[in-house]
Amino acid sequence: MDGVHDMGGMDGFGPVQPESERDPVFHAPWEARVLAMTRAMGVANGWTIDMQRFAREELPPHVYLGSTYYQKWFLALRQMLIDHGRIGADEVAAGHALHPAAPLPRGAFTAANMERIMRRGTFDRPASAPARFKVGERVRTKNIHPATHTRLPRYARGHVGVIERIQGCHVFPDTAATGEGEHPQWLYTVVFDARELWGADADATLKVSIEAFESYLDPAV
Repeated sequence: MDGVHDMGGMDGFGPVQPESERDPVFHAPWEARVLAMTRAMGVANGWTIDMQRFAREELPPHVYLGSTYYQKWFLALRQMLIDHGRIGADEVAAGHALHPAAPLPRGAFTAANMERIMRRGTFDRPASAPARFKVGERVRTKNIHPATHTRLPRYARGHVGVIERIQGCHVFPDTAATGEGEHPQWLYTVVFDARELWGADADATLKVSIEAFESYLDPAV
């Protein structure tokens, strides 16, 4: 979707300042709790990682820009719990439960289930058809502006690149994010010249690679 989260190639936000290896993973105990709650509720409710990403992308721009990383996670999780009927907005306002707990679609789990819960899922799937494109082929990304989740960044839309690698067939995030199913597609690494993306003033020695699903691409003409 088009939103404030899609900052790739945009000016005005300053340089990215990575933390040092000496910085803690969590800067406060509540951040670890938010991560744990997000993983637990995702497993218990059957929410995909793409659904959770989409929920964070839907935060209002002023909230998104004014929140830290795990604040975004918390606010998105809270809204998902409300939207799916797991908690009530009145309970959020009150700060405690007001109604009997809603049953979880996948049931409760205990500490004995933690290894299974924390194991990352796999997203590669069998292909139903051969890959449409081959390595070295020139392609043009579609100039799309979906109202829901997409993995095609705005800065790369409508530009010509070259297939650099075929990554296999994977769950399609755009439909998984909205509960419409996996609809597996071929995934490609596509490399672009910087001047193709940002014009003549860009560094001519710079190249940018993105991973793009097959439905994002057309043959370049």
